[in-house]
Amino acid sequence: MAIRDEAQVERQVAQFRDDFKKLRDEIGKMIVGHREIVDGVLVCLFSSGHALLEGVPGLGKTLLIRTLAQALSLDFSRIQFTPDLMPADIIGTNIITEDPQSGRRHFEFQRGPLFAQMVLADEINRATPKTQSALLEAMQEHTVTTGGQRHKLEEPFFVMATQNPIEQEGTYPLPEAQLDRFFFKVLVGYSNREELKQIIDRTTTGYMPDIKPVLSGEQIITGQELVKRIVIAPHVEDYIIRTVLATHPGGAFATESVNKYVRWGASPRGAQALTLAAKIYAMLDGRYNVAFDDVKKACFPGLRHRLLLNFEGEAEGLSTDEVLNDILENVPTTAEAAA
Repeated sequence: MAIRDEAQVERQVAQFRDDFKKLRDEIGKMIVGHREIVDGVLVCLFSSGHALLEGVPGLGKTLLIRTLAQALSLDFSRIQFTPDLMPADIIGTNIITEDPQSGRRHFEFQRGPLFAQMVLADEINRATPKTQSALLEAMQEHTVTTGGQRHKLEEPFFVMATQNPIEQEGTYPLPEAQLDRFFFKVLVGYSNREELKQIIDRTTTGYMPDIKPVLSGEQIITGQELVKRIVIAPHVEDYIIRTVLATHPGGAFATESVNKYVRWGASPRGAQALTLAAKIYAMLDGRYNVAFDDVKKACFPGLRHRLLLNFEGEAEGLSTDEVLNDILENVPTTAEAAA
């Protein structure tokens, strides 16, 4: 339902921006630079989605997520993914217990580390596909089913995963079904000269920032509900639809590069991600309406992991970001121009 009261809109959006800034500033006490990456993770949080961070080891991916957990009043759990990790190690298992009074034995479910509000899946692509898939139901339904019983996870529930690039040895590529359940895939790059100096100064001089919780679970849920109620104009929504359809090879809106290099395009979850993220970018800019630039800003992290290149695309050494860049250059912003 759309928000009707203008004064109410201004108050709620102003509060949302203030909450977002509080989190960003608190994380900034520990994390040097990487503003776009921090914002991407927070966009996932307020969109009720999950974040996947990819980068080579040592770039601060885990530190970023740990710092965010400290800045939120949520139950936090860290799972270190390894090749020998089993699904039961994540979800939990039924164990036999004995009633001390009656002596009767019965099965009792022992909860695993997945039963937390904020879950860090560290180096997720080091575990086998069987273990990776244990997260699927939790990420989509916010529930866990084991032994025929369904257990609901406490809200808000947020999974943040880190992975090394697929080219690294000892990794297992995430299946497409699981990748699609991540709201954003954020690429973590190297720090620049000034940022590296600050990192050295902070980490080699005994610098210990005091990270305090600045938001509660209730405040996060309120922000998530606000995002869903923000209005998006029909012509901007149509642009999102045409952008996602342009990723489908052989489709009416597909570009030349998509037809040539893409095997599978983005799912409807891609359109949902662009819509919700664009709403947040608009509010952070002090606007109550979504612009085309908001959609374009969300396009790369929202769709890069939802495209699957064909053999020719991989042989050419293309990245999905290059394909998306071509789509943004060729998909017009108006339906009339697209007709």
